[in-house]
Amino acid sequence: LGVRIFPGAPLIKELYMKLFVRFLIFIFFATEMSLSSEKINIFNFNDNDLTKFKSHSIKKKTNYSIIKENGESYLKAEAEGQASGLGREIKVDLNKTPFLNITWKVEQGIPGIKENSKKGHDFAARVSVIKEIGSLPWQKKAMNYVFSSNEKTNSHWMGPYRKQIIDYVASSLVDSKENSWVTVKLNVKEHFKKFLDLDLAEIDGVAIMTDTDNTKQKAVSYYKNIYFSN
Repeated sequence: LGVRIFPGAPLIKELYMKLFVRFLIFIFFATEMSLSSEKINIFNFNDNDLTKFKSHSIKKKTNYSIIKENGESYLKAEAEGQASGLGREIKVDLNKTPFLNITWKVEQGIPGIKENSKKGHDFAARVSVIKEIGSLPWQKKAMNYVFSSNEKTNSHWMGPYRKQIIDYVASSLVDSKENSWVTVKLNVKEHFKKFLDLDLAEIDGVAIMTDTDNTKQKAVSYYKNIYFSN
């Protein structure tokens, strides 16, 4: 007995082949996208829990609270003569995810101060990326990414208290308005090499701080969506 071939069989076979090829293309691009968009969350405030972060106080505690608005949670920071931070000890591979992404805004800045001096070294908002270079507490290098109230974006200087720290203006009220969300993306690996002469593969921690202990002025700022990416 012979096998009967329906007249439409070649067309059906061709259709199935086209659908199969499209399926393979979809799988390929979906895999490529998942591999190419790595993201390491650092600060997430959706669970309304600040106790999971380490608190470090220099002079009185900055007031940190979580605000929920339109289904979104973010951190509010208020300081008036206060200086404390929230931190996470976390290893991040900068070869895979070298970029730090920050979304923040300043409601009330600190105008008229010299931020690169000891007396004026206060910031309405800052995110510090830390690398331990020894076993002692002060053996650390850090990039301080700051929201300046006075200096232009991309300005930078050596910290007035320690040479191992660089203050880098990631956002500024010179370039943006108060109470406006700003998102920045910063190449941390490149900055450690350029400014601190450290060819860094991995960081050890990240911290948030809003402080006015030197100027005794008041600052109010907000943070959300802080993560590393490639």
